[in-house]
Amino acid sequence: MSEFLTGKGYQVFGLVRGQNNPKIQLVQDENPSLELVEGDLRDLSSLIAALEHVQPDEVYNLGAMSFVALSFRQPELTADTTGLGVLRMLEAIRIVGGAQRNPIRFYQASSSEIFGKVRETPQTENTPLHPRSPYGVAKVFGHSITVNYRESYGMHACSGICFNHESPRRGLEFVTRKITNGLARIKLGLQESITLGNLDAARDWGYAGDYVEAMWLMLQQEEPDNYVIATGETHTIREFLDLAFQCAEIDDWQRYVHTDPRFERPAEVDLLCGDATKAREKLGWKPQVTFADLVRIMYESDLAEEAARAELDR
Repeated sequence: MSEFLTGKGYQVFGLVRGQNNPKIQLVQDENPSLELVEGDLRDLSSLIAALEHVQPDEVYNLGAMSFVALSFRQPELTADTTGLGVLRMLEAIRIVGGAQRNPIRFYQASSSEIFGKVRETPQTENTPLHPRSPYGVAKVFGHSITVNYRESYGMHACSGICFNHESPRRGLEFVTRKITNGLARIKLGLQESITLGNLDAARDWGYAGDYVEAMWLMLQQEEPDNYVIATGETHTIREFLDLAFQCAEIDDWQRYVHTDPRFERPAEVDLLCGDATKAREKLGWKPQVTFADLVRIMYESDLAEEAARAELDR
């Protein structure tokens, strides 16, 4: 997102929690023009101070405890950050933005996890919500409070209901990156196998670079609204494995992949598939990177990264 906005000519600020945050250097390496300001989604006063300092035109809230499995182990922290953090940011914008000539526009990163045990397929902006994890429940609150502030205070607040969006920058704890990174290490002889949970879970996977454009487009509209951002295709983890191992030219992935019930969720989301018709018609947005290309991009990136690391270790 920061790279995309910088490319559009924005002066971009990133909110960072703590003086010794280990991700600061990583973020600055990825986008040297990004300016960092201190703030914490769990501390309203820090958000007010950050907004007063920056005086932004647009705020994109992508901050959250975003790993679903972790939300079952730390539900209170997930609720405080992923849920109440949205409320605090909206309240800070209401307080600071009220004194500005041009009101601050706000984007909330909602999630397909709000649909959970889906009532209909594909899912649209009007599909009933049935979250199946503390993360999903917190995202429902963030989504709903965004709508509430828009309707109560006339704020230009949008909620993008983004389905799974991946890239080589995805954390290693997420199943897509766990597969591509593990496969790269198997290809290089650095690892023998990959251990996963439910292989039949089906998701609508897209490319993160495509999705940030949709986020930006929402805030350029005259009227704020909610939008589903998705590819409209559903693929299982088995299909992801098929394509990834094809990229590596390794036959029969079953020899290298093991399942362990420890990696299964207490309440599973079996199927997600989004209908982005509204985004296509109103925003003029559509995904550019196919599922097959996404898998290839992630595997090739991990292969190059692991090969370079192995060379340094020699």
